[in-house]
Amino acid sequence: MHHIKTLGYLVSSISVLLLAIVSWQSAQKTTAMSACLIVGAVTSVTGMFCRWITYELEERKKQGR
Repeated sequence: MHHIKTLGYLVSSISVLLLAIVSWQSAQKTTAMSACLIVGAVTSVTGMFCRWITYELEERKKQGR
């Protein structure tokens, strides 16, 4: 179960990056759109990373580490 959850966070992060790459050509037409795309992608991946860290800490606490 642990590896599936970790893989899920990784897959979600990769999908955000792929969607950002596809959207980049359109977004780079204006500075505001470029900034929104970059900040949106970074915050999304950061949020998933924070959720994963929280999950890891909870698992370690359960296991007594």
